[in-house]
This record gives sequence, structure tokens and C-alpha cells, in this order.
Amino acid sequence: MANTSTDLHRIAILSVHTSPLHQPGTGDSGGMNVYIAETAKRIAARGIEVEIFTRATSLVEPEVTELAPGVLVRHIPAGPFEGLRKEDLPAQLCAVTAGVLRAEAAKNEGFYDLVHSHYWLSGQVGWIAQERWGVPLVHTMHTMARVKNLTLAQGDAPEPAIREIGEEQVVTAADRLVANTHAEAKELIELYHADPNRVRVVHPGVDLDVFVPGNQSLARKDLGVAEDAIVLLFVGRIQPLKAPDVLIEAAAEILKRNPELRSRLVVAICGGPSGSGLERPDALVNLADQLGISDIVKFVPPTSRAELVKWFQAASVCVVPSYSESFGLVAIEAQACGTPVIAARVGGLPTAVRDGISGVLVDGHEASTWADQILTVVTNDALRTKLSTGAIAHASHFGWEDTTDKLISVYNEAVKSSQVRAQV
Repeated sequence: MANTSTDLHRIAILSVHTSPLHQPGTGDSGGMNVYIAETAKRIAARGIEVEIFTRATSLVEPEVTELAPGVLVRHIPAGPFEGLRKEDLPAQLCAVTAGVLRAEAAKNEGFYDLVHSHYWLSGQVGWIAQERWGVPLVHTMHTMARVKNLTLAQGDAPEPAIREIGEEQVVTAADRLVANTHAEAKELIELYHADPNRVRVVHPGVDLDVFVPGNQSLARKDLGVAEDAIVLLFVGRIQPLKAPDVLIEAAAEILKRNPELRSRLVVAICGGPSGSGLERPDALVNLADQLGISDIVKFVPPTSRAELVKWFQAASVCVVPSYSESFGLVAIEAQACGTPVIAARVGGLPTAVRDGISGVLVDGHEASTWADQILTVVTNDALRTKLSTGAIAHASHFGWEDTTDKLISVYNEAVKSSQVRAQV
């Protein structure tokens, strides 16, 4: 366990474009929301108060909401009361920043000991708060424009230059940069010229009390899935970056080779449109129809954690074909439930999935290749059992408690380095 002794009393967490109160799996809400909520609760449990600042998206939202004991969510009015796309939010950063600074100005001097910003938009606000309040800034990118632009999905637009420039500024300003994996740390250093002495690796976690192995038959019964079904599960936001289309095309290829499996094959797509996926919200439905497999594809809207656990438990495999992933929280959640994961060999997924131990890593995004790998796992009971056992063991190393311990250690480092600079 990391050394978590600390003089920190209260920290500000910035999550400008999405709230930890929102349902993951739709809009811009995903693994980052889970990360912020889970770590904030555990930071507070260690005696450090947490206030999370996010943009207000509704007139009926209270100004302040308690997420958990010791954790407040502050909704900052900035722009229209509606869900704006991330691409539209740079125009609202002045308003968000003003709201954050105004909230602090009403408090006693030195109210916050540290700022932790998530995603580059929050980092821009955090940079100003850092200077105005005289406190250290810790920043987590979660995703990076230059990384995404190197591995774009077909038809997906590249991230704009304004984001790349904004990320560079945050990298320079931050006292500490938290990377989800060693691969991401390397990208920060090589693509953004981050100071290696300011980069720390802290793996995200999973709630090991919620995401647990269960009885597959019972889970399938609850979900209305046949007991002998072969269930291929996708969980996440529906957008080209996450590549759910690869799974649908692979399923069509599987049926082309093995038409006798049609009566058993179920492709479950759990999530809602997000990002560029909002431009064509029916794209996956249309694709399944064009490929003649609409009868085996089940679209499940974003759901509660309890329901999501059932889907993981019911699945034969969880498929994560993303073009880019900072970590891949879904992969860890699936493995914690004993479900093998078939994932793209990109970003943080080689950390989240142990190839040949807890799942299978796939190179490229060709439907035929994915069909090969899926068939290998779902038609080999001994292999699937081996991977299921390995998945549970692998996921057990990624608890949120460990993540929180390491974050607090990073916070302490940032405070000490900031104090040293102030004395120079």
C-alpha cells in the first residue's frame, strides 16, 4: 500500500464536460465518470473533503449535490442548459473558469489544497485555478488528441489543433501528470514532451464488491437470454472510436462460416450514441440490417451497475474492439465478473487484458480476424474456462482502494514540489 499520510484537507476536482452523476454509456459519460466518482468517494473516506466542479446542464439541477459523505458536486452555469458536445465547450471555458473562481472566492483563503483536473478542457480551467489559488495542479488526460489521431476509425474526424495546443499547455502547467498505464506515460513524454519527473502511473480500478462472478444461467434467465446462447457483449459509448461495428461485422462473418450457430448467437450492444456517433445514431441498426443479422443483435440502453453486472455474467465473451483506449475500464469490469475479454491491442488494453491469460488481444480491426479470435474462444470450453479463471485473478489486482492510495501519494508529491518552488 502506498504511503497515504497527508496534510491535505480539501481538494477540488474538475470535470468540465461531464458529471460523475451522469449515467455512463451515453453522451460523453463513460469510464472517466466512474473513475472520478469512485476515487472521490474513497479519498473522502480517508478524511480529505472533495468538491467536484462540472458544467450545469439542467435548470432543475441543484447548485450543489452530495455524491457521498465528504463529496460535493458543484454545478457551474456556463452556456445553455443542455448537453453540449465536447467540441462546443471551449467557447464556454471562460464561463466555467469564472464560476469555479467565484465559488472559491466566497471561501476562506487557502480553502482548497490542490486541484485535480480530468481531460484537457478541465485542465485549462485547472491551470488558471492553480495560479489564482497558489495550489498544485494534478492532471489526468484520459484520452489525448495526438494518440487518437494516429489511430482514427474510418470516417471519424481528426481531433482539432485547438485541442492539441490546449493539451500541450496543460502538460506544461501541471505539477504532476497521472497516466493510466505505462504506455500512456510514454505517449505523454514522447508526443507531448512531458517532463518524465512529473509523470506518474496510476492504474484505474474496479469495484470488486459489485463486479463479481455469478451464476451464468441465472443471469441469462433474468435477462431473457437462452441458457445455451453464445453471447457476444459490447459495453460502451456507441461511436466510431469504440468500434462496435467491428463486432457486428465479425458476427456476420461467424454466421457466414457457421450458419448453424444462428439459433444460438446473441450480439448485445449496451450503450448509447456519443461523440461523432450522434451524427448517425441509427448506423449500427442499419449495419445489422444490411448484413442480415438484425435478428441476433440486441441493443440495450445504458443501464444500472446491477443490470450491467448481469450482462457481464451472462456473456460468453466481452468484446472491446476500440481504435484507442487510455485504459479500458469495461475490460476490467468484465474480467472481475469472470468473463474473458477479446480486445484490440491498442493503448492501455494490453495492461487491462493479459493476452492468453485473461483474454485475447487482437491486432487490427478486420472482421475476419475478429471472427477467428471470437470463434476460437467461444467454441473451446476448456480455453474459455481457463481464461475465465485468469480474468478473475487479473482483475483482482485493480481495486479502487489501491488506485486511491496511489493518487493520494501523487497529491502529496505535488504539494511538496509546489512548496519547494514557492520557496525558490
